[in-house]
Amino acid sequence: MDRSDRKARIAVIGAGPAGLMAAEMAADVAEVHVFDRMPSPARKFLMAGKSGLNITKLETGFANRLPSALAPMIEAFGPDDIRDWMRGLGQSSFVGSTGRVFPDAMKASPLLRAWLSRLAEQGVTLHRRIRWTGWQGDALTFDGHPSERFDATVLALGGASWRRLGSDGAWAEWVPDTAPFAPSNVGFRVDWSPHMARHFGAAVKNVGLRVGGETHRGEFVVTRTGIEGGGLYPLTPQLREGAPLTLDLKPDLAMEEIRARLSRGGKDSLSNRLRKALRLDPVQIALLQEFGRPFPDDLAPRIKALPVPLRGPHPLDEAISTAGGLRFDALDDTLMLRRRPGTFAAGEMLDWEAPTGGYLLTACLATGRWAGRAAAAWVQR
Repeated sequence: MDRSDRKARIAVIGAGPAGLMAAEMAADVAEVHVFDRMPSPARKFLMAGKSGLNITKLETGFANRLPSALAPMIEAFGPDDIRDWMRGLGQSSFVGSTGRVFPDAMKASPLLRAWLSRLAEQGVTLHRRIRWTGWQGDALTFDGHPSERFDATVLALGGASWRRLGSDGAWAEWVPDTAPFAPSNVGFRVDWSPHMARHFGAAVKNVGLRVGGETHRGEFVVTRTGIEGGGLYPLTPQLREGAPLTLDLKPDLAMEEIRARLSRGGKDSLSNRLRKALRLDPVQIALLQEFGRPFPDDLAPRIKALPVPLRGPHPLDEAISTAGGLRFDALDDTLMLRRRPGTFAAGEMLDWEAPTGGYLLTACLATGRWAGRAAAAWVQR
């Protein structure tokens, strides 16, 4: 058969959200093959949806929470577009009180089943338990399988956390221009005294977390090894670089009001005054005891700015996501690798990070769509 009569072949390496979206975009113009080293696709996506799949978020300035390099991709496929795409798969969604978007079914599995069904109807072939190992000349190589040539390739290999779900960052061995991985959206280690053991698992609510001169409202959980939780995750980049963390245990009260309330305690013990006058709960009082001693005569400044000595982030594989990865200066504006024409990249393997709350998944879907469309345009040319 003459080459001009042959349908183009596109390989997608990685069957997470970015890879599946790239396959969907390319399937109308090419024969698409998706390769994944795990027995089933999108394992991290399914894990993210176990307690409710927060797929995106409706808010003004959504793209400002992501690196500027992603702005055109988010503009082309943002939160409203994702909801329309879900509806096209028969999966309606709802918006929570904070703007977060969830499928009506809450879990990720119904959406993934509908998506895989659509891809099968488009003729996309999913190859499971096949590990990509780089290139041999122009051919893709696979562990234990013959090498193959494709007209274009989309790499969507994920970051370097959640190794057991398929994201181990091993691909960096074969892809140059990669920035070192670092944990993102992760907890931080704290060396607790034995007195804190009874509070492990307790949620610290209604506090302000102060980093770099700004106070962020949120909550976190005290764990055996440190602290973690949604209130902490957006602060990861600064804390990872060593910025100090202080807690405002009463962010809704001014310093003078705290002083006034404590002074009205009479002969009550300090613990009782903290509990009754300031309504601090047991874990907040425990944190004050842990990090605030020796107590000064004027305790109000300590309550408004309690230093928390962090001992660094938890290990990379315990992070929800990672910073680092394939640098944007190694890519053109279609997400094609400058060193390897016809090869595109998408998803968490790119060097960007974002807070949880729908930003991560939105960017993975948007970059997958962008790279898939670019690969389709490449083979059409």
